[in-house]
Amino acid sequence: MRSERTSPRLHYSFIALGAIVVAIFIALGLGRHGYTSVLPAMQDSLKLSNSQTGELQSWNLVGYLLTVVFAGLLASHYGPRRVIAVSLFVAAAAMLVTGLVPTFNGARLGRFLAGVGGAGANVPAMALVSAWFGASRRGLASGAAVAGSSVGLIVTGPLVPWVLDRSGPGGWPVCWFVFAAMALVACLVCAVLLRNRPEEVGVVPLGESAVEHRARTEDQHRAALGWSQVWRSGTLWHVAAIYAAFGFSYIIYSTFFIRHLMKEAGFTKTDAGLLWLKVGMVSVISGFIWGGVSDRWGRRVALVCVFVLQGVSFAAFGLSQKLGIIYFSAGLFALTAWSIPALVAAQCGDVFGPRLAPAALGLVTIVFGIGQAFGPYFAGRIADATKSFSPAFLTAGLVALVLGAGGSWLLRGPARKT
Repeated sequence: MRSERTSPRLHYSFIALGAIVVAIFIALGLGRHGYTSVLPAMQDSLKLSNSQTGELQSWNLVGYLLTVVFAGLLASHYGPRRVIAVSLFVAAAAMLVTGLVPTFNGARLGRFLAGVGGAGANVPAMALVSAWFGASRRGLASGAAVAGSSVGLIVTGPLVPWVLDRSGPGGWPVCWFVFAAMALVACLVCAVLLRNRPEEVGVVPLGESAVEHRARTEDQHRAALGWSQVWRSGTLWHVAAIYAAFGFSYIIYSTFFIRHLMKEAGFTKTDAGLLWLKVGMVSVISGFIWGGVSDRWGRRVALVCVFVLQGVSFAAFGLSQKLGIIYFSAGLFALTAWSIPALVAAQCGDVFGPRLAPAALGLVTIVFGIGQAFGPYFAGRIADATKSFSPAFLTAGLVALVLGAGGSWLLRGPARKT
């Protein structure tokens, strides 16, 4: 086995990380957040109520929720590479169904399958970071991985208005056909480039020496004799509850961001898409910033800071429709957008190691998924009752501040366990 210090070539960890970013771009960037950009045209064409649009996103999140635990267990048994590739194919099929069956029930099925494929790709991909990067690099690497979500915003922000301008509002299915083609390409990329372990290409994780890697692997093989240590861990369920607060709050903001700007703040679809693009561009650095902070000062400090900033962002968006406040809110969200999934993945890697990290991340994501599935439905019902999404955004801000930041502050335990 070669140490990365003696290899003259690009360390394969970077190639694996690139494939992971591609997988998350499809699983979340297109499969989930792409819906935000297509939503106004879908809603107008299909004559959907706010409750129905929220229900569609909830179907996506139900599919995600039902799959996350199995995704982690399957990845631990069959290897992340195989599970990720198959799941991306499912995501591509889901996007194709959404476009081919332009009805509310067709969209329900498509959104559900997109959630299944999204979970099957995202959970093993994020957990795979722990296998390729040592603890001193893990937070930063996880931050880079979640940049795939940002790429989704960057791509869909200008792409969807461009496609709709050429196909008309009733041409929104074309957007889903384009997404499906991208997903198939990503499936091939991950099948060819991903590897389950550094040993498969004769290297050790980036940031570890061969001796350190051997010692850690031996310790984790002994620990892996009992899977019960995962679900019996109090730290795991504490992290899961924090993660649920993030799921509930951020999904309200991200799902109805463009809808709120167009229907209540007077933005055109082009201006709203452009702002979403700017959010995506800035959010690329969010994982790097907070992953680096967590590597230096600990996961708890980073989580508290992120939740406070997001809580202020969500509440400000609901309190005012002034242009300055809208940009302030969007800026705070962009700087923190995808950092919490990176921090949670790094925490699972710290505590359980690369072998058990997929299962641990799958379990915490189940609880996260409950909060995430409930958020859009709640927001849609509130909007239909009050004729505004502002109360939902205020609720999201309160949840982020009280349950997210407060719960993170109470998080205890070692910052790392390698």
